Amino acid sequence: MGDNKEKQAVTQEDIMNLLDACYEKCLNGIPVVSPSVEDMANDYMKKHKSKEAACKAMLRNQVAKCTTSGVVTGFGGFITMPVTIPANVGSVIYVQMRMIACTAYMADYELSSDQTQTFVYACLAGVAVNSLLKQAGIKFGVKFANGLIKKIPGKVLTKINQKVGFRFITKFGAKGIVNLGKLLPGVGAVVGGGLDFVETKIIADRAYKWFFEGDFSVKDEKEDDIIEIDDADFLE
Repeated sequence: MGDNKEKQAVTQEDIMNLLDACYEKCLNGIPVVSPSVEDMANDYMKKHKSKEAACKAMLRNQVAKCTTSGVVTGFGGFITMPVTIPANVGSVIYVQMRMIACTAYMADYELSSDQTQTFVYACLAGVAVNSLLKQAGIKFGVKFANGLIKKIPGKVLTKINQKVGFRFITKFGAKGIVNLGKLLPGVGAVVGGGLDFVETKIIADRAYKWFFEGDFSVKDEKEDDIIEIDDADFLE
């Protein structure tokens, strides 16, 4: 029995592999199932007068979609899952991540950059990066979030990703997989509609606040949400 338990543990590497697989699908789309973030964003922007209005419409639609079973059922097989994470959990992560990446793209962030990718992950996980950005702002003398994020060095990105991985391990370990198992009678079922709606709405609001308003805080931020960095981390 002990061996089985060990096999069930979700590792930092599992989490990052899952997030990276989802991000790659966000950028390139899933044939027949889901367009790329760029195509999705441009479609919304064609229909609205401003990027802000287009983004708000996109977020509303994605939040609504996340609570209907149809949207999530098709994704599981397209994203390689670590065995310990159910396919439908990965599907929800994909839908939520795509929503964040689409917001970042509409706000003129470069999705192919490591910096933007890490900040999308942090937004998904609810890891606060505002104090880190203030520190970077002082260091680099850049006021605008987009320009500042481009300058964040690899060492700092690694620390953010570690925090993201830890946050997901805690989520899956403490309640995630146990509760999800109870909520999911069939593999294609959506992860508990109401619960999912609340979380997805929080993520949608956070994505807009981060990428359009440049406020990289997290609601009800706790001390352990803060990423510890020092000035040496800003030296490549």
